[in-house]
This record gives sequence, C-alpha cells and structure tokens, in this order.
Amino acid sequence: MTAGGLPRGRATLVAGGPGCGKTLFALEFLMNGAVQFDEPGVFVTFEETPKDLELNVRSLGYDLARLVKTRRIAIEYIRVERAEIEETGEYDLEALFIRLDDALRSVKGKRIVLDTVESLFGGLADGGILRAELRRLFGWLKERNITAVITGEKGDKTLTRQGLEEYISDCVIALDHRVIDQISTRRLRVVKYRGSSHGTNEYPFLIDRDGIAVLPVTSLQLQHTASNDHISTGLRWLDRMFDNRGYLEGSSILISGSAGTGKTSIAGHFVDAACRRGLRALSFTFEESPAQYTRNMGSIGINLSRWIKKGLLRVHAARPTLYGLEAHLATMHRDIDQFKPAVVVVDPLSSLGGGTVGEIHATLIRLVDYLKTQQITAVFTHLISGTGAAAGLNKDIEVGVSSLMDTWILLRNTPGRGGDRQLLIIKSRGMSHAADEQRFRITSGGLAADEVPGALTAATRIRKD
Repeated sequence: MTAGGLPRGRATLVAGGPGCGKTLFALEFLMNGAVQFDEPGVFVTFEETPKDLELNVRSLGYDLARLVKTRRIAIEYIRVERAEIEETGEYDLEALFIRLDDALRSVKGKRIVLDTVESLFGGLADGGILRAELRRLFGWLKERNITAVITGEKGDKTLTRQGLEEYISDCVIALDHRVIDQISTRRLRVVKYRGSSHGTNEYPFLIDRDGIAVLPVTSLQLQHTASNDHISTGLRWLDRMFDNRGYLEGSSILISGSAGTGKTSIAGHFVDAACRRGLRALSFTFEESPAQYTRNMGSIGINLSRWIKKGLLRVHAARPTLYGLEAHLATMHRDIDQFKPAVVVVDPLSSLGGGTVGEIHATLIRLVDYLKTQQITAVFTHLISGTGAAAGLNKDIEVGVSSLMDTWILLRNTPGRGGDRQLLIIKSRGMSHAADEQRFRITSGGLAADEVPGALTAATRIRKD
C-alpha cells in the first residue's frame, strides 16, 4: 500500500475517530519494530497508564510488559489534565523535549509514538502558538532522525481536530470505523505520502486476536499466470463433460441453481477428491456449522471428517452478518494465507450481501483476483430464485458474478421425474466441454448420473477460447 513502508526518520500522522484502531496501529508499529527490525522505541501516552496499555494489548497476543522489561520499549506516561491548565505567559514544549530525549536515550530508541497529540494542546486558545509548537515538535523529531507515528483525533470539518497536523506531516493515514445496516467495517486510507507513490484507495482491515489484519484488495491487478493442468471435479461423469479432464487448475468455477439442486453436494465431491490426492482444501460456509456440514456430506457418502482430522481440510463457518462485506474478504485472505490451500470452496456466494450492487461486484473481483494470483482452484456456489426447469438467471447474477468466472455450471430441478436434476455447462474458458444438459440424481452414495453418451463429439462439445 505504501510501496515499502512508512517514511524513515520522519513523522506519520494516523488520524481517526474513537474506536477505529489508532492506538493499536501505533503499538504494532512500535512492537514489530522492536521485535522484527531491532529498532527499540518509546511510546508516549497522554491518556492511558502503562498498566492499562499492557492489559489492553495482552488480549491481542502482545506481551508489551516483556518488551518493557528487556528495554526494547519504554512507556512515557505524561498526565495532562485540561481542567488544571490555565493559559498564562508563553507556552512551549521544551520540558516535553527533555522528557522525550531522556526516554529515547534509555532504550537507544529509533522509533517513537505520541498518542494522542491533541492532549498537549487541549488548553490552548492561541492558534498562532499552537501552530508554531506543532512545527517545533515535528522538526525536533526529524532533526534526530526518529521515525514517528503521531495519532490524532478526527475533526468536524478537518482530518484532525486542530486541522494543522496533516499539513506538516510527511505521511498521513486516515482510519475510519463505520456502521452500515448494523454491520461494522473499519477502513484505512493513505491520504498523502511525500516523495513516494502509494495506494490511494480505501482498504478494509480487521482487529482480532492477531491484532490488525489489512488486505490491499483494491491494488490487485491482472498479472496471474494460467495453468494448463487439470483437477478432477470428484465426479467421473462430470469430468467426462469437461473433456475427460475436469476443471482447469487455478480457475474459478461458479455453480448456480435454486434450492435443493445439489450445489453444495457437487462442491463437496470436489473437496473430497482434492483431499484424496493429498491437497489442502479450505471451505468457507455461511449457512452451516462445520459439524452440520460434515454430517450432511456424510449422508451422501462423502466422509469429510477424516480429512479434517488429517489436517487436509479446514472448514471456516461464519454468519454473513458477522462482518461487513470487505471484512469477510480480509478474513478469507488471512485464513488462506495461513492454511495455504490448493482448493477453496465458498458456499454460498449469494449470502455475502450487506452492500450495494457495485460494492458486491468489487468485492468479488478482489476475491477472484486474489485466488487466481495464488493459483488456487476455487468453487463458488450461488443460490438463484425459481424452481424447476424455469430456474435460471436473475438480477443477482447480473451483478457480474458469472462474468468473473472461468467455468459456469447451472443446475435445475426437474419436476415429475423422480428427483432428477439437470446440469448444464454454460461456459468453460480455455477448454472443450459438453453442450448438452445432463440429468443426475442425489443418492446415499453421492451424485449419480446416466453415463454421458460416448466421447465428446463435435456435435456435443464447444470450444471456449
């Protein structure tokens, strides 16, 4: 996002409203610097005591007390009580500079955090003095080549309360915590970065047990490679419909249909076949718990529990309303990055609502692009309205879901034919595939179909370039 990180030896302003993650952002910057890059630092707090800070970050897995004890981080608590401030005579920060210099020397600090800078100037009414002392503070840090993160509170009509810090900072990062339709989403934006190119879009981020997780989803580009290898669908008769080879590896497959047409079952066969080959699989389900999912698959002869026990399959279950739309995407990114699967299933894609048509489409583009970049074969199920032979496209599909996919399979119920369903391959880019509908049944032994008649001939197959 920043093309390399924050500006070394200069000040970065992190601004935002309450609860958006400013203090945590600053603490991660300081602690990761001390642990990963051998750059000790000082955390200057005007609102929280050292004990409060240690307790607050402990729940996120950070041992701040240990870093303080080993002199990797120093915490300087400066109590500023606005009710006890009376403005008289000249005002300057000379005493603060002495304390900061002493704290930096105590740990040989190279980084510093000031949280929050407004606390220093809350009792001042003279804008001229305020502006001059802010410039002195930033200049004092730059003279000592200290990399600084300074947090600031959001103003009414300006980025910060004073409206000055953003102009004298070399880098400005805005954090936002918004609630839309009772769903919370946090976003981050690099407002400016002097002397460097940087991403300018908003990026969703999460605060969870691992701290801050950010996914630069809007920076992905069409630079992924394309494989000519194939992976089995898990169903022999369905493989035959794909020129006897199955899906292309690293491709995205959409399985759409109305309720009860077998979308989850086809995806389950695909996961089972991948695990049989020793490949890791990650399934995101938004309607069933992991126990319910594995039980239901067992009823049609697919034993997924064994793959979970062997560590080849991981099932991530969450209600769509648990996060915002892009926060779900950030969660998926983190799980994929940690587990490193070869195949991914998202079931059903249609549950990821909570946004406008444009937001849903943008999120799906980011998800598909990320999976393609990682060369992960992905199967998405999508619920569409309608029943029987009339089930088909609707306005939900028209948001562009199908255009993002390499392969699109449409399922329909067949009324009056003993539970038969119909499967039609609408498209499959880059490979031959059957053009006719195929009837199949859901049985206790899996999805069964009449044998696909003969090898694929010129009359029964089409080519998608």
